[in-house]
Amino acid sequence: MKSIQQIKSELKPIHSDEDYKVYLKVIDSLVDCEENSPEEELLELISIIVEDYESVHFAIEPPDPVEAIKLKMEENGLKKKDLVDYFGSASRVSEVLNRKRPLTLEMIRRIHKGLGISAATLLAS
Repeated sequence: MKSIQQIKSELKPIHSDEDYKVYLKVIDSLVDCEENSPEEELLELISIIVEDYESVHFAIEPPDPVEAIKLKMEENGLKKKDLVDYFGSASRVSEVLNRKRPLTLEMIRRIHKGLGISAATLLAS
């Protein structure tokens, strides 16, 4: 069995799905290690390598602003009429949700503050 030092010295970037799977197994075996131990340090190093690989290969696209609003409506049981304060009028609500009109900065501010949807999500196009 290899020592922690040997394993650390052999760490390399992930270049294949097989490398990725091996690193995930190592993480799984180390997840219950003691704090401030050599194993915890190894877990941290491997986690950084895996996170880097995942950020490139499994990048999550930001959600569509209209879909984010519709999701929030569904989660909170809101109807279009409940959004009038954020959009200015019932017709504006319909136009935005039907993608006939873009969100304005003022709408984004109100929706962010009132519904808690991140401004970054609402600004995505």
